[in-house]
Amino acid sequence: MTHDLGALYGASRLRMKALVDDAHAEVRVPATPLWTVHDVIAHVAGITEDVMTGNMAGVTTDPWTAAQVERGRSRTLQELLTMWDSYAPMVEGFLSSPDGASAYQAVLDVHSHEADLLNALGQPVDLPDDFLDWAGPLLEQSFHETLAVTGRDPVQVDASNLEWFRGRLGRRTEDEVRSYGWSRDPEPYLDSWFIFGRAEVSLGET
Repeated sequence: MTHDLGALYGASRLRMKALVDDAHAEVRVPATPLWTVHDVIAHVAGITEDVMTGNMAGVTTDPWTAAQVERGRSRTLQELLTMWDSYAPMVEGFLSSPDGASAYQAVLDVHSHEADLLNALGQPVDLPDDFLDWAGPLLEQSFHETLAVTGRDPVQVDASNLEWFRGRLGRRTEDEVRSYGWSRDPEPYLDSWFIFGRAEVSLGET
């Protein structure tokens, strides 16, 4: 099944817009404990600003991300959402194009932060099936490709698409990942599993 990455991104953006307002700005986000809701929106909106203004030096690095958050401090959350509205349609158009697959990480990122905000605001982390049906197999495939490159023996992991998504992107603790249905001892595979580090404390989503 072919997935329209621009449509997936845009749908997540609209859900996030409907989820938050200025009253939530200073709520801490457990999945990104140094950030508030305002900081998360500054990041996701700031990515589109950087893309559309050509500010791509250091793309995806911590300093690049930190600069997005810092720039956003002078704007209200609503102003950030309005800015996101202005830049995102062009990004979404690219994601929907034949070349859009090269930027698939943007779709993972926006959904990851959508889930983070749902968790922070005490709501169930229910992401749409059309996204999870794309993201789960993608992250499972990349895990097996990493094992092949590193020379690890193949292993099967029985986990839902949501767990492949949240787990590999660092929103699960090591113990939570160990609890999946592994066909082998998971210990030698944990470094290959986690793409963005481990959660130090459970987010209470499982």
